[in-house]
Amino acid sequence: MAEQIPINPAVLVWARERAGLSLEDAAQKFKRMADWEAGASSPTYPQLELLADTFKIPVAVFFFPEPPDVPSINETFRTLPEAELERLPSRMRLLMRKAKAMQMNLAELTQGRNPADRLITRDLQFATGVDIAKMAATVRSYIGVSVEEQQSWRGDDAALKEWRAALLNVGVFVFKDAFRLDDFSGFCLYDDEFPVIYVNNSSTKTRQIFTYFHELAHLIFHTSGIDKVRDGYIARLTGDARQIEVICNSLAAQVLVPEGAFQRAMADRPATEATAEVLAAQFNVSREVIFRRLLDQGRIGEPQYLEAVERWNAQRQAGAGEGGSSGNHYWTKLSYLGRDYVALALSQFHQNRIDEDQLAEYLDTKPKNVGTLEDYFARGNV
Repeated sequence: MAEQIPINPAVLVWARERAGLSLEDAAQKFKRMADWEAGASSPTYPQLELLADTFKIPVAVFFFPEPPDVPSINETFRTLPEAELERLPSRMRLLMRKAKAMQMNLAELTQGRNPADRLITRDLQFATGVDIAKMAATVRSYIGVSVEEQQSWRGDDAALKEWRAALLNVGVFVFKDAFRLDDFSGFCLYDDEFPVIYVNNSSTKTRQIFTYFHELAHLIFHTSGIDKVRDGYIARLTGDARQIEVICNSLAAQVLVPEGAFQRAMADRPATEATAEVLAAQFNVSREVIFRRLLDQGRIGEPQYLEAVERWNAQRQAGAGEGGSSGNHYWTKLSYLGRDYVALALSQFHQNRIDEDQLAEYLDTKPKNVGTLEDYFARGNV
């Protein structure tokens, strides 16, 4: 019989509650959870490893004498109403903890210094009353991708990869996952040194691209944020919180389709869904982005915009999997983590700064999979 490992039950309760799970939820996976939390028995080490993976915390935390004093992730989501945060599904809370763990991993792998030469969230600052068109032009110029280069990309898949690389060059790491939640496109977690964006890989590629820039706007305002497919909650916000959400949506559209290029592309075209289809293909963006630009210019009304977006959302959900993975575990893992992050972890391993078990933790996989994952990494880009 495997040996039980004594731990502080209070730490176990803290870890479960931080994960947003009820005792009943946790007991579905860990049948003796109630006994462990009551101190009547203890988990084995393999069970501790599974608990750590489920709650997205290091195994070592279970051996702390007291629950760690870690600020709630919720504190950084200042543009979301408390009621919205309370209603977040447990899956979203798990992904947010995963994102926080990735920030900690980045700090450990880089000795606390972002590897990018520039950090957009440090170099650019704007007031909430900013002219969005001017802000978009400044952000676009800083990132350094011309409209001509954008339009030369061959399809949505190429655009998704190129924008991800462009964000990495200005200090923003992008990670992906299968959210398994239709209403959430992505989120970001702000940090002074390691701002990260998490994207729902089950969304269409053009929706993922929009999420990149919605979340980038949040990060520039030094706040974490969530990109929901339906954003009716914005009407319940007040003051700067509401203004930031409005800016995030509009800025994403104006960065992806700059004013001058949009006017040239729209020359003599009617403000219709057919036109949105044509321009979306030209800029490798969604129809929603084009319609948002038309809405911002007053060329269509809000009812027309909302009706079209709702219909497109329904179509996107009906076609779930369009932006999904290839089905191969290793290619999917590399896509979710990103080659640059994987390269950081492998570099530390080959310099003997971390061992294979630590490498597996950084790569969010089992030690037995590390060698195969590195083989796939060596084969080329994803």
